[in-house]
Amino acid sequence: MGRRVTLRPQAEYEAIQQARAQEDTQEWKEQYAHRAGVEGTISQGVRAFGPRRCRQHGLAKTRLRHQLTAAAMNFHRLDAWWTDTPRARIRTSHLASLRPAQ
Repeated sequence: MGRRVTLRPQAEYEAIQQARAQEDTQEWKEQYAHRAGVEGTISQGVRAFGPRRCRQHGLAKTRLRHQLTAAAMNFHRLDAWWTDTPRARIRTSHLASLRPAQ
């Protein structure tokens, strides 16, 4: 496929430009920092504890499962903190992995 050029209506274009300009403000960066932390927590929960599908039926049992998942995440994070386990796996490029150890 080739490259495409999208021409938006003027009102939509101006709204996008205004939103992009707002991203440079300190207030927006503070709000986004909070969101980024929450998204990291949700990502860890989904990857490590699988709360996307609930085996139980009913709101009460689903709520209990989510609470137990949150408790398990807290214990997992405490264990990592006590044992000085890094929070994220350090990624290295394929080229960097070929470099001899120092």
